[in-house]
Amino acid sequence: MYHILFRITEAVYLITVLGVIIVIISENRNPLKTITWIMVLIFLPIIGFVIYIFFGQDYTKRRTISKRMYSKIKTRPLAELNNSELVHYPTKHVQLIKLLRNSNQAPLLYGSSVEFFITGKDKFDALFRDINNATEHIHIEYYVWDDDVIGNQLKDLLIKKSAEGVKIRIIVDAVGSWRVKNQFYEQMRLAGIEVEEFMKVTFPMLTSHANYRNHRKIVVVDGRVGYTGGMNVADRYIIGPSWGNWRDTHVRIEGKGVQGLQSVFLIDWFMVSKSLITARKYFPPLESYGDNLTQIASSGPYSKAREIMQGFMQAIFDAESYIYIQTPYFIPPEALFEALIAASTRGVDVRLMVPRKSDTLLIQLASRSYFKKLMIAGVKVYFYEPGFMHSKLTVIDDSLTLIGSANFDVRSFEQNLEVEAFIYNEETARRGREIFIEDQKSSTAIVLREWMKRPVWMRFKESFVRLFTPLL
Repeated sequence: MYHILFRITEAVYLITVLGVIIVIISENRNPLKTITWIMVLIFLPIIGFVIYIFFGQDYTKRRTISKRMYSKIKTRPLAELNNSELVHYPTKHVQLIKLLRNSNQAPLLYGSSVEFFITGKDKFDALFRDINNATEHIHIEYYVWDDDVIGNQLKDLLIKKSAEGVKIRIIVDAVGSWRVKNQFYEQMRLAGIEVEEFMKVTFPMLTSHANYRNHRKIVVVDGRVGYTGGMNVADRYIIGPSWGNWRDTHVRIEGKGVQGLQSVFLIDWFMVSKSLITARKYFPPLESYGDNLTQIASSGPYSKAREIMQGFMQAIFDAESYIYIQTPYFIPPEALFEALIAASTRGVDVRLMVPRKSDTLLIQLASRSYFKKLMIAGVKVYFYEPGFMHSKLTVIDDSLTLIGSANFDVRSFEQNLEVEAFIYNEETARRGREIFIEDQKSSTAIVLREWMKRPVWMRFKESFVRLFTPLL
């Protein structure tokens, strides 16, 4: 009897796995991802099927907001632009600007100032000052918001501002902030603050939705001041990990560029609350605070294009002098990887900076499998030594700065909801380059001949883990 039940169970399992494989093939995914999932299902019986149920299902075709509503929110800043601003294109990056405008409806917004923060303390000091000065509304969106010292300080400040009559809306990612108990949010809700969790799940660390997270970091104060970059809300962004400092980059934007961040937030707000907000008061007329031209691009698994990835691609194609990249995780889509190699081959000074030690061992191993080919092509690769390099900063040709939430990896470009500021300004780019060069002083350049002397087993381990990069 036991033998018969075992055979029946085995047959049901095989039929189920075969059905899943047929579904995966039918979805026309990236062939590399398709093959990887088939390998997992075939060579990891039962375990592979469980992994697929939790992490492999494709939700990218589920539309969460109509095209009409998306367009209505996304193009709202255009109502505040005059004709002269609409045609104020920097010629060097005209193709990139057109790409982001056509694919992402991202208007080119003139008249912003940009301030960099390279420490968590400086960022939160400035953020708290701006929140203290808020009079109308505060919109906040973070992947991680911990129930720790800085997290509670921000919570208490927002409760105070809500009591003063400021309208506050908050979005947190249910997986990124899964350790936080609901009581933390309830304190804010009881104070009149609207708090929504993005894609709330029962088992946040074991769910198919773990692949489609809201990784954005956005704050908008009164529609005039905005923040974006790599920093979430947690003590570690100030005190660092146990093995060193936490090096990150964030920017404060004041002026019309904030309207792009506002649009992204309001689209996400509709996704989590089903409340459509397009009122003019959230896009107030603004004076010029500087000469930065800004496009705020967003991307995620629910859009047909990979807008931020396409923006990076075009920016790399346009580069003539240098490309400096800081990223905590380097697992690039093949097209971007080859674009960097092509740029270096044609004489562009391409530099990549990653942490010596990562907070995720598998990603660290997979990342290192790419370095040999990069260095053979002339790309300079650096290990940041003092701690964890979490900065997501790219600077190109003293003319373009890319800063936002997107890592240089497949997960950011193809799976997560991300936001990226494309800033066209020489002074801002030079400041970004200075930040990179200063960090380079605390970094070690990898030498190709020394890199190739590493044990064969280490190089094989990195190459083996790379096989699973579509799943990382």
